[in-house]
Amino acid sequence: MHSEFVASRSADPRDSRESRESRNGGTPHLDAVSLAIIEQLQEDGRRPYAAIGKAVGLSEAAVRQRVQKLLDQGVMQIVAVTDPLTVGFRRQAMVGVHVEGDVESVADALTAMSECEYVVMTAGSFDLMVEIVCEDDDHLLEVINKHMRAIPGVRSTESFVYLKLKKQTYMWGTR
Repeated sequence: MHSEFVASRSADPRDSRESRESRNGGTPHLDAVSLAIIEQLQEDGRRPYAAIGKAVGLSEAAVRQRVQKLLDQGVMQIVAVTDPLTVGFRRQAMVGVHVEGDVESVADALTAMSECEYVVMTAGSFDLMVEIVCEDDDHLLEVINKHMRAIPGVRSTESFVYLKLKKQTYMWGTR
């Protein structure tokens, strides 16, 4: 398996990792083995490296190195995914944000807020969609009214309060 990885690399010195990343928007190039490791961890984030190695044809040490590289590059995270209700956060909402001016600066300000778990720039009715996790309705009101709407460039917000979480998964695999 390792020889396939090496053989798939270009002999052209201009085709370095940095130049490949700049051509595809800064996204690191992932070979088939790295994608297989990611899929193994999506199935079970606590799967032992030895078991992953057996599945993808690498040694435990090689898998450990690959996983660390994927973590360092920001390709993936290994975290405990919880149901917010069970850990004291009784109110979640998706908030659509209309922005006047620079969307990136507003997105950066929202990203800095601990209650904002998900911030994405969108094309469509809203400039940004933001998932907020709060302790209760009072906390949600404070976050939206006193913090989000106070950010320069936020023109308006529309809140979509979650009534019940039916599905939350991170098993989309790789491509």
